[in-house]
Amino acid sequence: MEVHPRLVATDLDGTLLRPDKSLSVRTAAALDEFQRRGGQVVLVTGRPVRWLPAVYEQLQAPVPAVCANGAVVYEPRTDTVLRADPLAPEIMAEVARRLRAEVPDVVFAVEVEDGRLMRHGTDWPAHWNSDHPTARQVSDSAELLTAPAVKLLARSSHDDPEVFVRIVAGALAGLAEATHSSKSGLVEISAAGVTKAAGLAWLCARWQIGAADVVAFGDMPNDVPMLTWAGQAVAVANAHPTVQEIADAVTASNADDGVAAYLEQLLAQSQRYWPVRVPPPSPG
Repeated sequence: MEVHPRLVATDLDGTLLRPDKSLSVRTAAALDEFQRRGGQVVLVTGRPVRWLPAVYEQLQAPVPAVCANGAVVYEPRTDTVLRADPLAPEIMAEVARRLRAEVPDVVFAVEVEDGRLMRHGTDWPAHWNSDHPTARQVSDSAELLTAPAVKLLARSSHDDPEVFVRIVAGALAGLAEATHSSKSGLVEISAAGVTKAAGLAWLCARWQIGAADVVAFGDMPNDVPMLTWAGQAVAVANAHPTVQEIADAVTASNADDGVAAYLEQLLAQSQRYWPVRVPPPSPG
């Protein structure tokens, strides 16, 4: 494994975090050591900004994050959103119209205010995110589509989540991006062109880092754009088959600290990396 990256980009749930959502001491130490040698770590996740504090509490130092599948680039040191690319209300209205025609029982929720708040209708399943203090219910589902949203969430009672995702993607082709990162039938919809790869590429360009200098870790279909963009793509052993198919390497599962195991091998190869010159954390 002759890889000497300047930047590590890693998904969270199912990849960096263990099944209980914890970050192991081993993994935190590996990330910290990579940065101590001059490299940069970026979290690249489907999670909104509002779900990041629990992760930062477990890291030895806060690191930038590409959130909401690429729609938001976030700097935790100043609690600043560096870039946001939300869905416009008129696009969401058309998305909703198309999906209701294809899947009559589809229900929606939105991540608004750069992902700091969630809004959902009365028909949104109570056990899916709606009990979080930053989530609020609205009585009129049309109200969900009146403000820009960094992510539109869609659920259905469809028996096969994979089939549901394909139906949504087909209905929205050319209008918006549709992907998924769970096995529960949740589809995550972003503005056209917004992917984890696009958000990460924007941040790397800011730091003058090329794709060839990036190693990326992931486990679900929403990670595929990032993994195909990065110079080295690594899937964890528990990854979705589509992820393992396109990966350059497969490491241990998230339960077995697969990201840490891979980074430890990288760190053993070299005592230093090319320093990353990160600009001050200000809007840009």
